[in-house]
Amino acid sequence: MDKISQKIHPFLWFDTQAEEAAHYYVSIFPNSSIGPITRFGEGGPGPKGGVMTVAFQLEGQQFVALNGGPLYKINEAVSFLVHCDNQAEVDHYWERLSEGGQPIQCGWLKDRFGVTRQVVPRALFRLLADPDPEKAARVTRAFMPMKKLDIAQLEAAWRGEQGPSS
Repeated sequence: MDKISQKIHPFLWFDTQAEEAAHYYVSIFPNSSIGPITRFGEGGPGPKGGVMTVAFQLEGQQFVALNGGPLYKINEAVSFLVHCDNQAEVDHYWERLSEGGQPIQCGWLKDRFGVTRQVVPRALFRLLADPDPEKAARVTRAFMPMKKLDIAQLEAAWRGEQGPSS
Protein backbone atom coordinates (compact mmCIF):
# COMPACT_ATOMS: atom_id res chain seq x y z
CA MET A 1 0.00 0.00 0.00
CA ASP A 2 3.01 2.27 -0.38
CA LYS A 3 1.89 3.51 -3.75
CA ILE A 4 -1.29 5.58 -3.73
CA SER A 5 -3.20 4.39 -6.79
CA GLN A 6 -6.68 5.43 -5.81
CA LYS A 7 -7.62 9.05 -6.36
CA ILE A 8 -10.41 9.19 -3.77
CA HIS A 9 -10.19 7.53 -0.34
CA PRO A 10 -12.96 7.26 2.22
CA PHE A 11 -11.60 9.03 5.31
CA LEU A 12 -13.22 7.95 8.58
CA TRP A 13 -13.09 10.18 11.68
CA PHE A 14 -12.92 8.36 15.01
CA ASP A 15 -12.44 9.72 18.50
CA THR A 16 -9.59 7.39 19.54
CA GLN A 17 -10.43 4.05 17.89
CA ALA A 18 -8.90 4.43 14.40
CA GLU A 19 -6.32 1.65 14.78
CA GLU A 20 -8.74 -0.72 16.54
CA ALA A 21 -11.37 -0.15 13.83
CA ALA A 22 -8.87 -0.67 10.99
CA HIS A 23 -7.66 -3.97 12.47
CA TYR A 24 -11.25 -5.09 13.04
CA TYR A 25 -12.29 -4.36 9.45
CA VAL A 26 -9.16 -6.03 8.02
CA SER A 27 -10.00 -9.16 10.06
CA ILE A 28 -13.41 -9.40 8.38
CA PHE A 29 -12.64 -8.85 4.69
CA PRO A 30 -10.27 -11.06 2.68
CA ASN A 31 -7.58 -9.40 0.57
CA SER A 32 -7.22 -6.66 3.14
CA SER A 33 -4.26 -5.12 4.94
CA ILE A 34 -3.06 -2.40 7.28
CA GLY A 35 -0.86 0.24 5.68
CA PRO A 36 1.18 3.09 7.08
CA ILE A 37 0.34 4.46 10.52
CA THR A 38 1.17 8.08 11.30
CA ARG A 39 1.65 9.30 14.86
CA PHE A 40 1.14 12.61 16.61
CA GLY A 41 4.30 14.63 17.20
CA GLU A 42 5.16 17.36 19.65
CA GLY A 43 2.57 19.76 18.24
CA GLY A 44 -0.42 17.47 18.89
CA PRO A 45 -3.37 17.73 18.76
CA GLY A 46 -3.24 14.17 20.16
CA PRO A 47 -0.79 12.69 22.64
CA LYS A 48 2.79 12.52 21.34
CA GLY A 49 3.38 9.08 19.82
CA GLY A 50 -0.34 8.26 19.72
CA VAL A 51 -1.92 7.06 16.47
CA MET A 52 -3.07 9.91 14.25
CA THR A 53 -4.00 8.03 11.05
CA VAL A 54 -4.12 4.44 9.85
CA ALA A 55 -4.20 3.61 6.17
CA PHE A 56 -5.85 0.30 5.34
CA GLN A 57 -7.29 -1.64 2.42
CA LEU A 58 -10.44 -3.73 2.29
CA GLU A 59 -10.71 -5.86 -0.84
CA GLY A 60 -8.40 -3.42 -2.64
CA GLN A 61 -10.40 -0.33 -1.58
CA GLN A 62 -8.15 2.11 0.25
CA PHE A 63 -9.33 3.88 3.41
CA VAL A 64 -7.82 6.18 6.00
CA ALA A 65 -8.93 6.25 9.64
CA LEU A 66 -8.19 9.31 11.78
CA ASN A 67 -8.15 9.72 15.54
CA GLY A 68 -9.62 13.20 15.35
CA GLY A 69 -11.18 13.42 18.80
CA PRO A 70 -14.79 13.71 19.87
CA LEU A 71 -15.70 16.80 17.84
CA TYR A 72 -17.35 14.92 14.93
CA LYS A 73 -19.28 11.66 14.94
CA ILE A 74 -19.77 9.15 12.16
CA ASN A 75 -23.46 8.94 11.23
CA GLU A 76 -25.87 7.23 8.84
CA ALA A 77 -25.58 9.98 6.21
CA VAL A 78 -22.71 7.96 4.71
CA SER A 79 -22.75 4.17 4.46
CA PHE A 80 -20.70 1.48 2.78
CA LEU A 81 -22.39 -1.08 0.55
CA VAL A 82 -21.00 -4.62 0.83
CA HIS A 83 -21.97 -6.61 -2.28
CA CYS A 84 -22.40 -10.32 -1.55
CA ASP A 85 -22.43 -13.12 -4.13
CA ASN A 86 -24.39 -15.64 -2.04
CA GLN A 87 -26.15 -16.19 1.27
CA ALA A 88 -22.98 -17.48 2.94
CA GLU A 89 -21.32 -14.11 2.26
CA VAL A 90 -24.40 -12.21 3.49
CA ASP A 91 -24.37 -14.29 6.67
CA HIS A 92 -20.61 -13.84 7.21
CA TYR A 93 -20.51 -10.08 6.74
CA TRP A 94 -23.77 -9.52 8.60
CA GLU A 95 -22.65 -11.52 11.63
CA ARG A 96 -19.15 -10.05 11.79
CA LEU A 97 -20.08 -6.42 11.11
CA SER A 98 -23.04 -6.43 13.48
CA GLU A 99 -20.98 -7.82 16.43
CA GLY A 100 -21.41 -5.17 19.11
CA GLY A 101 -23.33 -3.03 16.64
CA GLN A 102 -26.96 -2.54 15.75
CA PRO A 103 -28.99 -4.27 13.02
CA ILE A 104 -31.29 -1.80 11.29
CA GLN A 105 -33.42 -3.07 8.38
CA CYS A 106 -33.27 -3.64 4.62
CA GLY A 107 -29.78 -5.11 5.02
CA TRP A 108 -28.47 -2.04 6.88
CA LEU A 109 -26.54 -2.21 10.13
CA LYS A 110 -24.38 0.02 12.25
CA ASP A 111 -21.13 -1.61 13.36
CA ARG A 112 -19.62 -1.22 16.81
CA PHE A 113 -17.71 1.89 15.70
CA GLY A 114 -20.85 3.58 14.38
CA VAL A 115 -20.08 3.01 10.68
CA THR A 116 -23.22 2.16 8.71
CA ARG A 117 -23.07 -0.73 6.24
CA GLN A 118 -25.47 -2.22 3.75
CA VAL A 119 -24.89 -5.97 3.44
CA VAL A 120 -26.70 -6.75 0.20
CA PRO A 121 -26.75 -9.76 -2.12
CA ARG A 122 -26.18 -8.94 -5.76
CA ALA A 123 -29.34 -10.97 -6.40
CA LEU A 124 -31.42 -8.16 -4.87
CA PHE A 125 -30.41 -5.72 -7.60
CA ARG A 126 -31.13 -8.31 -10.30
CA LEU A 127 -34.58 -9.04 -8.85
CA LEU A 128 -35.46 -5.37 -8.41
CA ALA A 129 -34.45 -4.67 -12.02
CA ASP A 130 -36.99 -7.16 -13.39
CA PRO A 131 -39.02 -5.46 -16.15
CA ASP A 132 -42.22 -6.84 -14.57
CA PRO A 133 -43.15 -4.12 -12.05
CA GLU A 134 -45.25 -6.53 -9.94
CA LYS A 135 -42.28 -8.87 -9.44
CA ALA A 136 -40.06 -5.95 -8.41
CA ALA A 137 -42.81 -4.69 -6.07
CA ARG A 138 -43.11 -8.12 -4.39
CA VAL A 139 -39.34 -8.17 -3.84
CA THR A 140 -39.48 -4.65 -2.38
CA ARG A 141 -42.27 -5.65 0.00
CA ALA A 142 -40.24 -8.70 1.03
CA PHE A 143 -36.93 -6.96 1.74
CA MET A 144 -38.20 -3.79 3.42
CA PRO A 145 -39.01 -5.40 6.82
CA MET A 146 -35.99 -7.75 6.79
CA LYS A 147 -32.95 -6.95 8.85
CA LYS A 148 -30.42 -9.42 7.39
CA LEU A 149 -31.45 -10.08 3.79
CA ASP A 150 -32.41 -13.64 2.85
CA ILE A 151 -31.88 -14.51 -0.82
CA ALA A 152 -34.27 -17.50 -0.75
CA GLN A 153 -37.09 -15.33 0.60
CA LEU A 154 -36.37 -12.60 -1.95
CA GLU A 155 -36.43 -15.10 -4.81
CA ALA A 156 -39.65 -16.65 -3.47
CA ALA A 157 -41.27 -13.21 -3.40
CA TRP A 158 -40.07 -12.57 -6.95
CA ARG A 159 -41.70 -15.85 -8.06
CA GLY A 160 -44.91 -14.90 -6.21
CA GLU A 161 -44.53 -17.68 -3.65
CA GLN A 162 -45.10 -17.31 0.06
CA GLY A 163 -41.57 -17.58 1.48
CA PRO A 164 -40.67 -18.69 4.98
CA SER A 165 -41.35 -15.97 7.54
CA SER A 166 -38.45 -14.09 9.08
